[in-house]
Amino acid sequence: MNTMALYLIGDVQGCDSAVQRLLTEISFSPSQDTLYLLGDLVNRGPDSAAVLRRLMGYGASAQCLLGNHDLHLLAAAMGARRPSPKDTLTGVLQAPDREAMLAWLRGQRMAMLLEHQNHSYLMVHAGVLPSWTATQTIALAAEVEAMLRGPGLGDFLHQMYDNKPAAWDAGLRGAARLRLIVNALTRLRFCSAQGVMEFDAKEGLNSAPPGYMPWFDVPGRKTADVTVAFGHWSTLGWLERDDVLALDSGCVWGGFLSALKLGAGSAPHELIQVKCDQAQKPGQ
Repeated sequence: MNTMALYLIGDVQGCDSAVQRLLTEISFSPSQDTLYLLGDLVNRGPDSAAVLRRLMGYGASAQCLLGNHDLHLLAAAMGARRPSPKDTLTGVLQAPDREAMLAWLRGQRMAMLLEHQNHSYLMVHAGVLPSWTATQTIALAAEVEAMLRGPGLGDFLHQMYDNKPAAWDAGLRGAARLRLIVNALTRLRFCSAQGVMEFDAKEGLNSAPPGYMPWFDVPGRKTADVTVAFGHWSTLGWLERDDVLALDSGCVWGGFLSALKLGAGSAPHELIQVKCDQAQKPGQ
């Protein structure tokens, strides 16, 4: 008899055929298992609508975070952002069930905290500022989630695209506060020791500009007491440490779609990867 399994899954980005192969590989059972998808469900891949319909159909067995590409879809749908030539969102935007898919997206999470086998996993799409605790991260994510589900979403999406403010200040209010939270949770790769975010560098660990470092290497980071699982950083690829799990292995760029089966009891985690058939050039 199969026992319940928990899987963390990296960026799908519209690659539904890869999702199907991965779920076949792990013998996924929606009645027994739970998937935790770390954001960027859509865009750049060939079939974002199929991905959304699949995940919607799994109900509570698919727990999903929103990434920058998912928010971009909402912005495009609400007229706050013009789709770029690289986008592959037409299948969602012109679908007869478009409104159902968009409503489902608006109900997803910005961060999740999972307790498993006496261990805590904080899940975000991109990163966490060094001054935030896991509890604070969940609370700040909830502020964005409330906005996503409320009547002010359209107004915020028109103000979401800016790199400022670059550092957290508890006194921030309104759109500036929400924008900073969104940028940290969905775009962060590098920041300074003081938590000032940098968004231009998109390559691997060695591409940090002077004065900056990967957000998870900042000394004294307040989420070092949990394991932070994230995606977003395809040029980083798979990384496993006690304090971080990076799961974006570049599916849409010709890499792999990765799932991490969380260990039960004394069993170690198990990484399962399927090769993707995309051949696009890396970029975000």
